[in-house]
Amino acid sequence: MNKELLQERKKMIYDFICDELYVPMKAKEMAIVLNVPKSQRGELLEVLDALTADGKVEISGRGKYVKSEGKYLTGVFTAHPRGFGFVTVEGEEEDIFIPAAQTNGALHKDTVQITLSKNSSGKRKEGTVTKILSRGTEQLVCTYEKSKTFGFAVPDNPRFAQDIFIPLERSKGAVSGHKVVVEITDYGKNGKKPEGKVVEIIGHINDPGTDIMSIVKGYDLPVEFSQKIMKQVENVSNEVSAADMAGRMDLRDWQTVTIDGEDAKDLDDAITLTKEGDLYELGVHIADVSNYVQESSALDVEALKRGTSVYLVDRVIPMLPHKLSNGICSLNAGENRLALSCIMKIDEKGNVIDHTIAETVIKVDRRMSYTSVKKILEEHDVAEIEEYKELVPMFERMKELAAILRKKRMKRGSIDFDFPETKIILDEQGKPVDIKPYDRNVATKIIEDFMLIANETVAQDYFWQELPFVYRTHDNPDTEKIKKLGTFINNFGYTIHIGQDEIHPKELQKLLMKIDGTPEEALISRLTLRSMKQAKYTTVSTGHFGLATNYYCHFTSPIRRYPDLQIHRIIKDNLRGRMNQKRIEHYDSILPEVAKHSSEMERRADEAERETDKLKKVEYMEERIGQVFEGVISGVQEWGFYVELPNTVEGLVHVTSLTDDFYHYEESSYEMIGERTNKHYKLGQKVKVIVADTDKIMRTIDFRVVRDDVEPDEAVKDEASVLSKMTD
Repeated sequence: MNKELLQERKKMIYDFICDELYVPMKAKEMAIVLNVPKSQRGELLEVLDALTADGKVEISGRGKYVKSEGKYLTGVFTAHPRGFGFVTVEGEEEDIFIPAAQTNGALHKDTVQITLSKNSSGKRKEGTVTKILSRGTEQLVCTYEKSKTFGFAVPDNPRFAQDIFIPLERSKGAVSGHKVVVEITDYGKNGKKPEGKVVEIIGHINDPGTDIMSIVKGYDLPVEFSQKIMKQVENVSNEVSAADMAGRMDLRDWQTVTIDGEDAKDLDDAITLTKEGDLYELGVHIADVSNYVQESSALDVEALKRGTSVYLVDRVIPMLPHKLSNGICSLNAGENRLALSCIMKIDEKGNVIDHTIAETVIKVDRRMSYTSVKKILEEHDVAEIEEYKELVPMFERMKELAAILRKKRMKRGSIDFDFPETKIILDEQGKPVDIKPYDRNVATKIIEDFMLIANETVAQDYFWQELPFVYRTHDNPDTEKIKKLGTFINNFGYTIHIGQDEIHPKELQKLLMKIDGTPEEALISRLTLRSMKQAKYTTVSTGHFGLATNYYCHFTSPIRRYPDLQIHRIIKDNLRGRMNQKRIEHYDSILPEVAKHSSEMERRADEAERETDKLKKVEYMEERIGQVFEGVISGVQEWGFYVELPNTVEGLVHVTSLTDDFYHYEESSYEMIGERTNKHYKLGQKVKVIVADTDKIMRTIDFRVVRDDVEPDEAVKDEASVLSKMTD
C-alpha cells in the first residue's frame, strides 16, 4: 500500500474508532461491519498496525481495538552503553529519558511504545518502555570468543551492551579474535541473553584492513556491485560516439582544464574562463553521468540506494562502478566527453548577469593539480609556469574572478569555516604513520568559488521556473544554541547580535573574522559550527543560512552524489522539451523520498568517515603513550575536559586524574575550578598533556595534565610509574 493511500485509510479507520457510537471490536468484527472483503483484510490489519504504532489506537487484553487515551507515545530508542537510553518522538522538542530499569528489553534503534512517568523530576521528561513495536537491528558486527561448548559475540557498537550467545553449530567455524557479522535470532528477555548465528567472518582482529571493514559492515555500507550491474556497465562504451554528440553545443575548442587533488581519479568538473571588456565568461562543465545511468535501471536503483560515495581513511566506496566513474564519466584530458554546462556571464562586481545551461561536448586540454596551480599563482614557480605557459593567463583570470565572487559572498554574510582538516597517512599494513593538514590554498578556493556560483545559478534558474527540483537547504540555527554560543564567546571578549530571536549569518561571519589568527580561532569556529543545524536535501527552496543565499543546490558532482544526478535528469528533460505534466507529476511523486533518503545516506557516510578517522587517531596515539603534547581545551563537562592537539586529535582529561585538588564544573562559564587552589581549566586555554591511555573499542584517548613545575622528561617518568602501578 503506498503512503498516500495508507494515510487516507488511517484517517478513515481512526474516525470510525473515535465515533461515539463505536463499540470496541476485533479486526475480524471490524472487517464485517465495514464490509471489507476477505482479500483486503490484510490491508485492514496493516492500517490498524500503523495506527497502533502511532499510539493513536490501543489493543485491549481481549484483542479489541480502542482509541488510545493518550498515555502512549511511539518513537525510536537510542541506547547508552551504561544501560539507560532516550526515545525520539516526532513532535516532541526533546528526547525522552528512559532509566536503565525501565528499558524492558529495548535495544538500540528499536521502535518502542512508551508511557511518561507521572513523577518525572528535572527538566527532561522520563518514561518507561511498555512495548517493542519493531526491532531496529537484525545484524551486528562483533568480536567472536570461543569456549568449549559454545561461543559468544561481543558487539563492536558499545550501545549494544549485551554479549550474544552463539551455539557452536551456528558459528561458521569462527575462532577467538575473529571479527564476525552476527544475525540476531532471539532478542532474549527476562535476563536471558540474545542469541544469534554467524553469517560472515570479516577477518581476524589482527589482520590488516579488518578494523576498517568492520566499520564498513557495521554501517551496512555496500561494497561490491552485483553481477547484473557489472554486466550493465560492461556494455557501456569507452568512447563518445558521434551519435552521442549530435545536437549538443560543441565546446571542444574552448581552453579547458580540470583542477583536482593529485590522487583524484573521478574528474567530474572542468572549467573554462575568458574575459571580454568588463565581462567574464565562466564555464562550469559537469560530466553528463545521466547519459550512462538510465532512470530505473539496475545501476540507477543501486546508485540511489547508496546515495553517495563514501571516503574512508584507507578506501573509497563509490556510488558508481569505477569503469564509469574513472572512465567514460571522468573528464580525462584529451578525450571527447559529454557534459552538462552552466556558462555564466559575470560582471566585475560578481553579479551573474546572464547564463546558459546546456548539453555540451568538451575536450579537456590539461589535467591540473591543486599543487601545480598553487605553484603558478602563489609561488610563481618558473618551471611550473613554463610547463603550463599557454594556460597561465587563464589561471590569473581565475584567481581574479574567484576573489571577486568570494568578496561578494562575504558581503552578503556567507560563513567561511576554515578548519585545520587533516589527512591520516597509513602504511601498507593499514597502520597510521602521520596526520597531515590538508592544504587549503588559492587553487582549492578557485574551484570552491566556481562550484558555489554554478550551484547557486542552477538552483535560482529552476526555482523561478517552478519545476520539481532537489535543493540543498540549511535552516536558521536554534535561538537557544546561539544564545549559549553568545554566553561562551563573552569569556573571550566577543559578542554577537541576536535580533528578534533570529541571527543573521553576517553576525557569525563577523565573529569568525574577529577571531581569525587568534589562539581561540579553531575552538570558537568549531563551537559556532556545532550551534548550527545540518544542511539537507529538500524539494522546497527554503534557503541556505551558511551561504546566506535563497537558492542553492548540488549540481556539480553527479559521479559521487545522487541528488546531483537526479537534478541532471530534470534539467535534461526540461532542455529537451520533455517536461510535460506527466513528467512533472512523476518527479513530484519521487523527489521527496529521493531528498529524504539522500540526506540519510549522507549522514551515514559522514558517521562512518568519522568513525574510521577516530579509530586511526586512537591507533596513532597508542604508539605515543607517555609522550607530552601541547593542546587547547576544546570542551568542558562534569566528568572532565577535552583537549585538542594541533593535529586535530582530541582526548579527555578525566576529573579524577586532577589529583592536586577537588574540581567542580561551572556550567555558566564552561570551566573546571579547583576548590582549594582556585585553579581554572576553561575553554580555549592552552595546556600540556601526556598521553595516558587509549581504547580502540570505545575509540577514546585519555590525557593527563602535565604540571607547569615539572619538566616534560620527569613528567613522562612520573606518568610511566603511575601507569605501571595501575596495571600491576
